[in-house]
Amino acid sequence: MLWEEAVEPEAALRTRFGFDGFASAVHWISSALKDVWAIEVVDCGRLVISDHNAIVWVDSSHGPLVVKWSSAWDRFASLAASARLLRRLDRRGLPVAAPIAAEDGQVRVVRDSPLGTLSVAALPEVAGAWLDVEDDAAVRAAGASLAELHGALRGYADDGLPSVTEVEALNGQIERWLATGDRRWAPSASARLKGLVTDLPPLDDGMQLVHNDFRAANILTRESKVVGVLDFDEMALDHRVNDLARASVYLSTRFTDWRPTPDSVRRELRAGYESVRPLEPAEDRWFDALLLWHAIRAIPEESDPAGWAEAL
Repeated sequence: MLWEEAVEPEAALRTRFGFDGFASAVHWISSALKDVWAIEVVDCGRLVISDHNAIVWVDSSHGPLVVKWSSAWDRFASLAASARLLRRLDRRGLPVAAPIAAEDGQVRVVRDSPLGTLSVAALPEVAGAWLDVEDDAAVRAAGASLAELHGALRGYADDGLPSVTEVEALNGQIERWLATGDRRWAPSASARLKGLVTDLPPLDDGMQLVHNDFRAANILTRESKVVGVLDFDEMALDHRVNDLARASVYLSTRFTDWRPTPDSVRRELRAGYESVRPLEPAEDRWFDALLLWHAIRAIPEESDPAGWAEAL
């Protein structure tokens, strides 16, 4: 299990996807890769479950692969759209794992399984280590990669992805959250946020697709360089500066290891980002408020054993 520590993996494999065990899942994966992609499986060494999704590491005739599937049928269209986007980003030279096209040209395939249908993608495995936030050069490289990604996503649209709609302005979102969503676990920080939001100018940079989950668990590095940005399944329509602020707060988090990101790391990430795309004056004024907002929301519980409130 990727993060559900109290869940038994074999039971999750059976109840969520219908597979009696690891061998049953491997047989299904092998058949899918052979029938749909004309790829032969040599070995299948690891399977990880996350909610209604699974990730499998496969040695194959096509080299080392990562096969991803999802049973969340209501997200099949968005998963296919994000797979198409990855192919586009790969062509533009961004560090992503581009899905391998099936024999019929599709990059995400819906296939029958013992418990219904699954949306499946096969991707090349990217060799690298999770981002080490104590490596300043790697953190700066991550910031630069986020800015490059924002540039590549600017103006991109796909029917399966979020599109421009009437969205509440950020100051309205924050004010509403302060009034109805704040759990008051850091009241002095909330008061500071309320004061910051009062005099902020409107953000007129426009909204666009952003990664929305840019953190250590989704960033692979090698020799302090970013070699893979992973997991585009949570993309959203937002302001770029808000995506940067969110990433600054959650950058240190990995799976079940959730801890606040030190201020020094946040500064390095922003420095890397601005080496590619300096923030506009209005974004610069908004950044501290957005950083504080996401940091308050990140406090997991009132007891706060990881010290999120202390890091505000």
